[in-house]
Amino acid sequence: MGSVTSTAGEQEPLIVPSITETSSPPVYSRVYGRRWLILTLFSLLAFMQGLVWNTWGPIQNSAMHAFGFSKSDIAVLVLWGPVGFAPWLLFMWLMDKKGLRASLLLSTFFMAVGAALRSVPVPEPKLRQWLVHGGQLLNGLAGPTIMSAGPLLSTTWFAPDQRATATAVASLVSYLGAACSFIVGPLLIPAPNDTTHALVTHTGDVTDNQISNIRDRIQLVLYAELGMVVLLFVAVLLYFPSRPPVPPSVAAASQRLSYRSSICKLLSNFRFLMIALAYAVPTGVVSGWSGVLDMILTPANVSQVDAGWIGFWSIVGGCVFGVATARFADSIRGMLKLILVLMMAGASLASTWFTLTCLTRLTHLPSTAATLYTSCILVGIFINSSVPIFFELFIETVYPVPEGITCGVVTFLGNLVTGCLLFFLTFYSTDLSWLNWCLTGSCAFSLLLVLFFRETYDRLYLDVFVSV
Repeated sequence: MGSVTSTAGEQEPLIVPSITETSSPPVYSRVYGRRWLILTLFSLLAFMQGLVWNTWGPIQNSAMHAFGFSKSDIAVLVLWGPVGFAPWLLFMWLMDKKGLRASLLLSTFFMAVGAALRSVPVPEPKLRQWLVHGGQLLNGLAGPTIMSAGPLLSTTWFAPDQRATATAVASLVSYLGAACSFIVGPLLIPAPNDTTHALVTHTGDVTDNQISNIRDRIQLVLYAELGMVVLLFVAVLLYFPSRPPVPPSVAAASQRLSYRSSICKLLSNFRFLMIALAYAVPTGVVSGWSGVLDMILTPANVSQVDAGWIGFWSIVGGCVFGVATARFADSIRGMLKLILVLMMAGASLASTWFTLTCLTRLTHLPSTAATLYTSCILVGIFINSSVPIFFELFIETVYPVPEGITCGVVTFLGNLVTGCLLFFLTFYSTDLSWLNWCLTGSCAFSLLLVLFFRETYDRLYLDVFVSV
């Protein structure tokens, strides 16, 4: 039998490999050991920005006598932090177009100049007040980059199984700086006339020697903060790369939306706006609330030092618990919504307990140091530890919008809430019980939004499935 020659069509393979699979180059990824140095340097900057922002609230009694500040002045000094977010679009554009190094250099420069202005020892009280206000405003201008660049740094330098942990560290250290100001101020700066249970309102009760001693101590703290900020500015100037030579994951190497397209997508995405409000309302309220915690606890016969310790442990507890929760989220992925539901439910209960404890004349609940400590610390733990979980959920929801732009929008909304709260505080600073009710209502509002939110994990899908 003779063989028949096969045709050209019969010689074609049955399974043809995809053209895109053969022509597209493979995506390589690598993590670098220096990522921990980058994270440490960024965290130190965030720590100092939070420390400088919350300088005056914990020492309000001393500042009133040393520099002639009023209650409204203290509220405005805290308000400069949220006001610094006014040009947030400029900082987000700079972060998106020029990278993290350029935006961080500019922010650190503002911090250094602001710390220098606060430290100028002019004898004229009014001029000194203006310099302090100007320094606080410049420090606030560093907020848009410092508070929103954590997720961008974690995506740029860290592998997917370390991303939430890095986001938690970078995002929560600024809160730790604010917490340390509750300790640094009251411990190093004496209260006027050794006040422990009441707010002194007449400068005649304090001698000139005491005022001079208080002023010298405040000046010493301002000089120390200036030195640390300048040192960090030099460190960023000498070494802080925008990105590694090789990205750490597929998501970090993928193409992102443009700046204008990102803003339009965020503002038109109902799910993003829903979860953004769930983040911005409670975190914005608790930022303003903690900034004037000494004023809130003064009617409950809590001293400046005790109020400082309460504020310190509430924020430190949130930072420690937040890092631990983020590490748990890295090991068990796809559980962000459930974690947030538990956190906001706990925050609602703890804030209600604290509010009712402060109204002991009406509720007859025991208002002791133990109950105030416990309820306040629980509020800080549940709200502050939710910040990195919220950030990760934002990025998963709107991917491929750049991380810096996404978190810039939500941090602006949070500081807008803080600014509105402190603005009303400048007019209604006599009885602050309404501020506690705002905290309770904001936690309940956030819990309701999170319950109805439908979660998606687009970036996680890309890293886990497409990379494989």
